[in-house]
Amino acid sequence: MKAFRILTTVVSIGFILVLFGCGKNTPAESTQDKQLKLLSKTWKASTVTLGGVDQSTTWTNFQLTISGTKTPPFNYSCASRPTTNGPWPASGTWTFDDTTPATVVIRAEDNLKITYAVTATTLQMTFHFTGNGYPGPRVSNIAGDWAFNFTSN
Repeated sequence: MKAFRILTTVVSIGFILVLFGCGKNTPAESTQDKQLKLLSKTWKASTVTLGGVDQSTTWTNFQLTISGTKTPPFNYSCASRPTTNGPWPASGTWTFDDTTPATVVIRAEDNLKITYAVTATTLQMTFHFTGNGYPGPRVSNIAGDWAFNFTSN
């Protein structure tokens, strides 16, 4: 009888340990979710170049706000855009590139692929722009390789 009590106690303790010892299997956070957390904030332009030529004085107060939840498309909006044409519409949507979500996003309005590098406090975006400028149809002075360096507010 004593052996039965000990066996019952051991089995009960084992059952409790198995029941409470197993953590819930939470899926690992996807690359897109990690990147979206880093990207989702307001970014202020610190330097801007077009074809390697500094354009920062024209883009002094430019801000890019990126937002979204787990389901694409995600949103962006721009504040303090220059009055001259540029490569950024006032707002729009974007998605991650399926093959390289950690380094490339695609702007939905014109399928522009934008290469990016992001940390908690910095964002660099580079792209080759060939379309009409925003806010109006002018291409000659804005076509080329753009590089935006941002810091978070």
